[in-house]
Amino acid sequence: MSYLIFSDVSLDIDKNFADSHDVRYVPMEYVLGDETFHCDKPESDSMMHNYYEKLRQKVKTQTSQITPTHYMDLFEPLIKEGNDIVYLSLSSGLSNTYESACLAARNLKEDYPDAVVEIVDSLSATGGMGLLTESAFANKEAGMSASENAEWLRKYALKVRHWFKVEDLMYLKRGGRVSAATAVVGTALNIKPILCINREGKLDTIDKKRGNKLALKALVDKFEATYDPSVSDVVYISCADCVEARICLHLFITEQRDNNNAGFPKVRETGFLGSDISVHGSVVNIYRKFSMDIRRERTGTVLNQHDSLMV
Repeated sequence: MSYLIFSDVSLDIDKNFADSHDVRYVPMEYVLGDETFHCDKPESDSMMHNYYEKLRQKVKTQTSQITPTHYMDLFEPLIKEGNDIVYLSLSSGLSNTYESACLAARNLKEDYPDAVVEIVDSLSATGGMGLLTESAFANKEAGMSASENAEWLRKYALKVRHWFKVEDLMYLKRGGRVSAATAVVGTALNIKPILCINREGKLDTIDKKRGNKLALKALVDKFEATYDPSVSDVVYISCADCVEARICLHLFITEQRDNNNAGFPKVRETGFLGSDISVHGSVVNIYRKFSMDIRRERTGTVLNQHDSLMV
């Protein structure tokens, strides 16, 4: 039986790859001011620029929860046509979409016991989901079944790393991740938190830098500390309408490549972060997928096999 590969519409992925592959998206809704928007495919950079302009004007935003019924309505007609499903959800540590999708899959299995509906918790967001989606298609093209592919993705989801900086502390305050006092003082001092998504798929603050330049350099340093040029030669850059920061990152990486003749990576860009993620603030991201030697994991030593990166 053939199978289709789905991801949340909030993922960031190389546009050329998405255009040349049958990437299916789970639609999402978000509210911007008094308007509700329905996204059934990634939004263009021009649309997202207008969105971020609204954010800068302090227009309130929020996302809508995807229900199990939403997933069943999306997947059931495709199952009736004879398709199996592999779905990469937004991290369960950031959203309830994974739980809703799992409930929908159980209900569908009751009605279609022969169907394969694999729900994979990406433990990721945006570019990390894009990396896993690209891998899912590579696995399918290599002959993996839906269940084999899903099992592979679950293992590799644990090896995706995200590093990013936040431009505006007030969005972290809104999400309850920093206190009001910390947000006010940090903003006054131009403090830029460096965050990651941990092994449980949740946000962690791992560092703080004063000013954009030091914060962006910290992102590049996170990558450089574990980069293995024999494994990957690509860097992804994605941002939330922070074009100057994106250019700065590009320059940092180019300088590092010129100073390291060992094959520092080429640079690709995924465009602006989607609205369903950007509701939570303006960010610049690093995403890294790698394999770890479990025997050495406790020492923090990383072996950079199967390596790709997004900044």
